[in-house]
Amino acid sequence: MRKTTTPTALLTTAFYAFYDLHRPAYHAYAAARLTPEEASVAVTHLFNLVAGNWTTVVTDPSPSAWAWTRYVRAVARRTGHITTPAEDADLLHHTLHLSIDKIATITGTEPATVTALLVNRRRHTAKRIPATRHPTRRA
Repeated sequence: MRKTTTPTALLTTAFYAFYDLHRPAYHAYAAARLTPEEASVAVTHLFNLVAGNWTTVVTDPSPSAWAWTRYVRAVARRTGHITTPAEDADLLHHTLHLSIDKIATITGTEPATVTALLVNRRRHTAKRIPATRHPTRRA
C-alpha cells in the first residue's frame, strides 16, 4: 500500500527545509550585529513569523526575499542602525565568508544582484578612504 503525503505534511516539510537552509546564515548575520542573546531572540522571532505566515510566504514569488526583508528590519530595530543591501552583502560575503550564491539564496536575490551590490559597496568604500601618498615619493 502506497503512503500518500498530505498538503499539511508537505507544507511542514517545506518549512523545515527553509529553516534548515536559512537559519545558520540568519544567526551568523544577527550575531555579527547583536549580542548573542539578542541574536538568538531575533532568529527565533523571525522563524516564528515565517511559520505563522507560511501559507502566505510560500505563495510569494520569493519566500527568501519575504523573510530576509522582515529579518533585516527586525535586526535594524534592535541595533538602531538601518543598513543598505550593499552593506548587508558586504557583511555576509567579507565578514561571514558566504559565497555569492549562498547570499543570493538566503536574501532571495539573483547572484548578479549580489555581485553588483558588492562592487557598489567596494566603490563607495574606496571613495570614502582618502588616497595617501607613498612615504618615499615626492608630491
